Amino acid sequence: MGVDYYKVLQVDKSANDDDLKKAYRKLAMKWHPDKNPNNKKEAEAKFKQISEAYEVLSDSQKRAIYDQYGEEGLKGQVPPPDAGGPGGGATFFQTGDGPNVFRFNPRNADDIFAEFFGFSSPFGGMGGGGGGMRGTRSFGGMFGDDMFSSFGEGRPMSHTPHKAPPIERTLPCSLEELCKGTTKKMKISREIADASGKTMPVEEILTIEIKPGWKKGTKITFPEKGNEQPNVIPADLVFIIDEKPHSTFTRDGNDLIVTQKITLAEALTGYTVHLTTLDGRSLTIPISNVIHPTYEEVVPKEGMPLPKDPSKRGNLRIKFNIKFPTRLSLEQKAGIKKLLAP
Repeated sequence: MGVDYYKVLQVDKSANDDDLKKAYRKLAMKWHPDKNPNNKKEAEAKFKQISEAYEVLSDSQKRAIYDQYGEEGLKGQVPPPDAGGPGGGATFFQTGDGPNVFRFNPRNADDIFAEFFGFSSPFGGMGGGGGGMRGTRSFGGMFGDDMFSSFGEGRPMSHTPHKAPPIERTLPCSLEELCKGTTKKMKISREIADASGKTMPVEEILTIEIKPGWKKGTKITFPEKGNEQPNVIPADLVFIIDEKPHSTFTRDGNDLIVTQKITLAEALTGYTVHLTTLDGRSLTIPISNVIHPTYEEVVPKEGMPLPKDPSKRGNLRIKFNIKFPTRLSLEQKAGIKKLLAP
């Protein structure tokens, strides 16, 4: 009785291509000889059998012959007496080397593994390791004992250099700088590699052009300015704008907000706001309206420049903190009542 390839892959006879791939992926990773250094001979045998089973069942022609004649028929041996199919199918197999012989020679298990997981030469260039499977190299020296844990379900292994995650740094800016725009010079230190792979420290000066109207959270990216390492694409260096607190203004989108402290008398009788803008101009804003606690004076186009069109600006919004008297004499109360009587 020949080998039951379906049993080897732990699938049933109706298994489709996806079922076979899933089964092979799981079992090949489990029984790869490099993952089983303590029972390598057993692992090699199982790995070879798993690969052979997958090669046969994933090929429609081989699978059809195997389903009808079993392993013996597949490998060009005389099929069992009861294995002849309709239409004289058994005559396809002969004991000699005539033209009708179908002779299946299993491929090397490592080649199947390499092809499945996306390698043209899966173990090439990874250092020593002799004996065992043909062409096998040890994974241990480069990836450590848990290298196989990096294989996710359905994700092929790849030796393509991966990119290091971005390095993010905060870049504090004053409101004046974000209003007018400015240039900042940043010194960085990083490792670079020469042709031999040897690394050395270098210092660089990066120039960052801050545009008028940029907001907190704006990112400036310098591609691949991280450390250089073998088989790793250097990380991008990302500066993220942050806004320094300002003594006079706060920012709300493209608007600027300022709060003025005034007395109750000024709130009732009128007040003139005097401000120095972020770009150094002097503003005088007279207010003749009665100023109540939620009153807001809006001065158009005196806010921050719009990032996409710095010729346009947001608004300046003036709020008020009204200082009320802590106590009034009887005469003052009577006078206020008389003045404010309807």
